[in-house]
Amino acid sequence: MRTITVTGTGSSSVAPDTAMVRVAAVARGARVAEAYDAMVQAAASVVAVAGRHTEARRVASTGITVWPTRDHEGRESGYEARHSFAIACAELVGAGAMLADLADEVGDHLAVDSVGLEVVDDHGAGDKAREAAFHDARDRAAQLARMAGAGLGEVQSIVEGDAADGPSPVVKAAMLRDAGLQPGEATVSTTLTVVWELLA
Repeated sequence: MRTITVTGTGSSSVAPDTAMVRVAAVARGARVAEAYDAMVQAAASVVAVAGRHTEARRVASTGITVWPTRDHEGRESGYEARHSFAIACAELVGAGAMLADLADEVGDHLAVDSVGLEVVDDHGAGDKAREAAFHDARDRAAQLARMAGAGLGEVQSIVEGDAADGPSPVVKAAMLRDAGLQPGEATVSTTLTVVWELLA
């Protein structure tokens, strides 16, 4: 039996619905203990504020560091302590409000490393992407079959994705403005590799 194998791609747009906020409590001091103690107090404020906006299980420490600081002439001028957090917020509105509260309550001890917008509920965008990928593969296969003087028979196999399983969301645009997160747009994309029987 002769076959033809074609890979189709499909995508669908959806608005991100969750945010991953990466922040840190940062403090400086003349001695290690001084910097560390001030950092611990700032970190407690970060955890307290985050707890008002998301579940405790969504607040994770990602690292604690202490290192010497230097002045403009390269001389050691004290120490800086840093406690980094990754905070997942189920709502973008809540993430924006949390950032505003962190800035207000943690103040100059707050460092915002990044805010990433993600898609948890794709509202059917994954299904639409699969349908688009299948139609793309079928159109390509039909054209190639015609060029070979044949027609398409029944589907023999379908494999979704490459290294990753299933559709993957990719945020195309997002911004932070006035402590409010603008969701922008994410594209949910997938690939399907389909094998058809070739009819003479």
